[in-house]
Amino acid sequence: MQINAIIARNPQAPLECGTSSLRPLQKGDVRIDILYCGVCHSDLHMARNEWGASHYPLVPGHEIVGRVLETGSAVTGHRPGDIVGVGVMVDACGHCHFCHQQEEQYCEQGFTPTYNGIDRYTGELTRGGYAEQIIVDQHFVVPVPENLPLHAVAPLLCAGVTVWSPLKHFNLQPGQKVGVVGLGGLGHMAIKLASAMGAEVTLFTTSPAKGEDARRLGACNVVISSDPQQMAGCAQQLDLILDCVAAPHSLDPYLRTLKTNGQLVLVGIPDTPHPGPEITPMVFRRLSISGTSIGSIAETRDMLAFCGQHVITAEVEVITGEAIEEAFRRMLAGEIKYRFVVDIKATRWTTPLA
Repeated sequence: MQINAIIARNPQAPLECGTSSLRPLQKGDVRIDILYCGVCHSDLHMARNEWGASHYPLVPGHEIVGRVLETGSAVTGHRPGDIVGVGVMVDACGHCHFCHQQEEQYCEQGFTPTYNGIDRYTGELTRGGYAEQIIVDQHFVVPVPENLPLHAVAPLLCAGVTVWSPLKHFNLQPGQKVGVVGLGGLGHMAIKLASAMGAEVTLFTTSPAKGEDARRLGACNVVISSDPQQMAGCAQQLDLILDCVAAPHSLDPYLRTLKTNGQLVLVGIPDTPHPGPEITPMVFRRLSISGTSIGSIAETRDMLAFCGQHVITAEVEVITGEAIEEAFRRMLAGEIKYRFVVDIKATRWTTPLA
């Protein structure tokens, strides 16, 4: 089956409208009519082959909200007409230690990414959500709360669950103090979710202009991380920090703000390594540095249910597919608060992309 899609043909060329194919529906599959797809910074990295792992032709997009069109004979949890989501994963081995304990993102064979992965049924390249439809194994399709505006739900499928996962894994409790480094697509969701969970949130930023927005999103405190006096003022205050910055920077100033037994969790992935941290304070105050990768399907379901209960969505700007290249340019320039979302139904598939 052929569908319209937005396609990267090679790293140098702009994305273009074209056609892509769907695999045949398997008995455990769900066919989804895509309504909205968020624009993640990783889409830009992959389209431009900045991580050296892209395969072409490539259809980006892994923050997908749509309506079920058709289900295979063995599907039990979804019906035509249901509003559902698809995130970063569309398959995993299903039998390793991590899959058995519902942590598919750490599958020992590697999970199958929504795009630029190898389909376990066909052996062909998986294709993502910058397209009219997608077919996905039922386990990797999650229900979406219908009380939320669907265009603003799409980024929850990646940005939302990526910060939700460490907040739950490290057992964040009401009244604890959480730091968030960087106010972007990940950071703004970290503030919203942590504050809704009852934490006192501090944003670390290099931009004083972001303070007002951070407080609107739920932060109690804003600290200018380039100001040594402000950083010294929050020494040994925090229980947990989510570092959402994807550029290399020193971790030492943030480690100093952690209480004994505190945890610094790296969420952003820099293109070159962070400088090595100072070990002495880590040893004498039992501090830890860890990383986290997206979230499991169970965590995604729980996060969406929590967002439905607390009416939490991403801050988005809706575009049509024709504007994807301009959206990439603005993302690089930091000119978005805080996530672009492609309106698939409003996209004119024969129009050149801007």
